[in-house]
Amino acid sequence: MARGVLSFPLTSFHDDGSLDPDGFRAHVAAQIATGPGALFPACGTGEFFSLDEDEYRQTVTIAVEEAAGRLPVVAGIGYGWAQAARFARIAEQAGADALLVLPHYLVAAPQDGLVAQLEQISARTRLPLIAYQRGQVAFTAASLRRIARIPNVIGLKDGHSDLDRLQRLTLAAPEDFLFFNGAATAEIQARAYATVGVPAYSSAVHAFAPEIANAFFAALRDGDGTDDASVQRLLRDFYVPLVELRDRVPGYAVSLVKAAARLRGRPVGPVRAPLTEPSPADLADLTTLLTAGLDLVGAAL
Repeated sequence: MARGVLSFPLTSFHDDGSLDPDGFRAHVAAQIATGPGALFPACGTGEFFSLDEDEYRQTVTIAVEEAAGRLPVVAGIGYGWAQAARFARIAEQAGADALLVLPHYLVAAPQDGLVAQLEQISARTRLPLIAYQRGQVAFTAASLRRIARIPNVIGLKDGHSDLDRLQRLTLAAPEDFLFFNGAATAEIQARAYATVGVPAYSSAVHAFAPEIANAFFAALRDGDGTDDASVQRLLRDFYVPLVELRDRVPGYAVSLVKAAARLRGRPVGPVRAPLTEPSPADLADLTTLLTAGLDLVGAAL
């Protein structure tokens, strides 16, 4: 998975809000063609929270078919462990290679409960599991040691960006345990994560501008990671302004990505409620920023 950015494809919907399987297939095929390290369908960027079980089955099945064994397919699962296990069975039947366990629904829980959640899911699937700590889920080093001993828990995706805590987790983990940078707009913090031993990261930008995402990945990999001019330029002139735009409205972390993909002619359709579409003013700013970002890497809208 470290050979390229991790792709989190958008789930395509028709204008009436129904699933668009053909649009999703085209989007996934285009994503795979740009060489990501792995494909993560039906996760946060893919609006897992808005999919019913049949839509989820179609989405994961299409991703597996398009990947055709060329790269890992890691499907999202979530909610309480009983529902997560139902989605895990669907993903397993569809041929997924592994599962990303999204933060559970609503309630805060003690460390024993967070570990038990993974134990319950693990007992009900043969697929490898990657835990996702974000929101109300945050593991201690002691809990990390416990979940690493669960037979099919193979890694952790971090969305907290607490580098002190993350360093403690990486030091507590077995050598073969996987870690991923799952911060929103992960490129902003990619260099910092790499310093604590977490070079792999997810990229929402890859869903609409793989040219930019891949250029950043290449510059980060080929440079020394501290003062490389290409990294600095992309951060300053594209990624930081994108984050500032994203932070204007809750939910823009997905809504802006979908809007940007539509600007590129991708068949992804609208977001589903409770997410909302960008305002006309924000869409105009997104268009300007996307055009400038593509120009930085020699591409066009």
